[in-house]
Amino acid sequence: MFTATLLTSPTSANLDPALVDNLRNAWGGGDAVWLAPDEAAEFSVPDMPDNRWDVWADLQQMGVDLVVVPTEGRRKKMLLADMDSTMIQQECIDELADEAGVGERVKDITARAMNGELGFDGALTERVGLLKGLNESVIGKVLAERITFMPGGKALLATMKAQGAYAALVSGGFTAFTAKVANELGFDENRANTLLVEEGKLTGEVGRPILGREAKVRALKDITKRLDLTHDDVMAVGDGANDLGMLGLAGAGVALHAKPSVAAECDIRINHGDLTALLYIQGYAKSDFKGL
Repeated sequence: MFTATLLTSPTSANLDPALVDNLRNAWGGGDAVWLAPDEAAEFSVPDMPDNRWDVWADLQQMGVDLVVVPTEGRRKKMLLADMDSTMIQQECIDELADEAGVGERVKDITARAMNGELGFDGALTERVGLLKGLNESVIGKVLAERITFMPGGKALLATMKAQGAYAALVSGGFTAFTAKVANELGFDENRANTLLVEEGKLTGEVGRPILGREAKVRALKDITKRLDLTHDDVMAVGDGANDLGMLGLAGAGVALHAKPSVAAECDIRINHGDLTALLYIQGYAKSDFKGL
């Protein structure tokens, strides 16, 4: 048995009941259950529909995300999340680069790395090198003035944790950022790279080993083993090429507003919803949400 979930952006909330019913009838689905009025609905289907991706593409044109997952085990016991452009709306290194006066150069490298055009380790080393000499105090300034949370993140964490789930933030960014984000959103642990500092200034070096794609996979394996969970118990979410390893290994790998080359490799693609979409596809109704 599978569950099909249709959802739209909470800010538009324009999911048409007729659209839901038409698809449910076409797929021979069970009764529609509305998880949030005008925003999210689900129904069961006996088999994975052959034309899922054709329908998905049509619905994308209407501002609607479609996710079809096995019904059994869809409520996950662990959340493993990327930070930049996933739990926050920015790329922290790009914001630091703006303050250092090398913003455009760094943003170009970031975009190509996240799209899989450049190796992550080399791209990170090059970008951090451009920050050499920047005052360490700028990190606090960027955190206070430039970093904003992705909508739905607090509800996602609070709701899953209320059901006993474990939450880990694993980023190719920097510990100075993940520590604050993890604390404010309620993550149980965070892992990231370390910007090296001497005499109050960034040295242009990053601590080794660099936390990239394989380190995110290792985090998933390490934490599930420690908690006596399976990989199927995990919902992972990210947007960049360095997230693909953990997205592929997790029971539910969510490409959130991801680069096209990344989304193409994932079965769960959220382009219109916010982070609360991760709750809807687990079967949570809006009335179940915590932390709103």
